[in-house]
Amino acid sequence: MAGNSYKLLVVDIDGTLVNRHGTISDRDKEALSRVRESGIQVALSTGRGLQATLSVIKELSLDSYHISFDGALVSHPGSSEEIYVCPISKNLVRQMIDIARRCRIDLELFTVTHYFVEKETWSTDAHRDFFGVYPTIVDLRQVWEHERILKGGVVPTSFQEKARAEDFCRRLDHRLHLSLARTPAYPGIDFINILAPGVSKGKALEKLAAHLSVPLSEVMALGDGVNDVSLLTTAGLAIAMGNAADEVKEVADYVTLDVDHSGLAAAIDRFI
Repeated sequence: MAGNSYKLLVVDIDGTLVNRHGTISDRDKEALSRVRESGIQVALSTGRGLQATLSVIKELSLDSYHISFDGALVSHPGSSEEIYVCPISKNLVRQMIDIARRCRIDLELFTVTHYFVEKETWSTDAHRDFFGVYPTIVDLRQVWEHERILKGGVVPTSFQEKARAEDFCRRLDHRLHLSLARTPAYPGIDFINILAPGVSKGKALEKLAAHLSVPLSEVMALGDGVNDVSLLTTAGLAIAMGNAADEVKEVADYVTLDVDHSGLAAAIDRFI
C-alpha cells in the first residue's frame, strides 16, 4: 500500500513501544508525533489495565481511543467514554476465585479503576514499581458480586508456582480466554491474562475501526507478543518487532528492528 494511505496506527506497549528499562526512545516519540501531525490517529493496544496505560498516554499526549485489558475495553480515557467493553461474568469470576483457592494461586482481579489482590506478592511489587499501579488488598470473595471485572491475572515466578498455575488454567476448562503477555523488563516472567470468552485485541480493533469509520485495510499495527497475533491478523498492515516471538513474525507482513533499536520508528519511516 502506498505511503500516507493509512488512517489508524495501532501500537502495542511492552516490547513494542516500551523497552526493558521502562522507557520510550526519543526516536519513537518523534516518529509518533509526526504520525499524529500528518492526521493519522494513534491508538495503543495493550494487555495492561487502563490505569497502567495512563502514564504512557500522558507521555505521548495521545488524546484518542485505546485498547486495554488485552481487548476487553476500548475507551477514550480523557472523556471516560467506552465504545466496547466485555467484562467477565460474575459467575465466572466466582468460579475463578474458588479454583484459585483450591490450586493455591495468587489471583489478581482488575477493574477500570482498581487492582484487587489478597496479599502482597512479587507481582504487586512489579505492578507498583514498573506499571505505577497500586494494589487494593481485599478478600476477593467480597468483591466479585459488586465489581465489574475486566481481567483476571496470574503471575507465577517459580517452578512450583508455574506448576500450580498450569493446574489452575486446566481447571478453568476453556470457560475463559487465557492469553500470555510479557515485558522486556521482566524476561522469563509470564503474565497470564484471564478474559471473558471471545475477547482479543483483534476483536477490539474491529470495534475501534468501525467506531472511527476506518477500513481495516487502512490500519497499520505493530506488536511483539503472542497476544498481538489477533491484532496483526486483523490489521491491513501487520508489523512484527525484531524481538517478537516466532509465531508473531509468521503472521506479519514485515519484521522491523527490535524495541531497543526503535523498531517502531523504523516501521513508521518505511510505511508512513
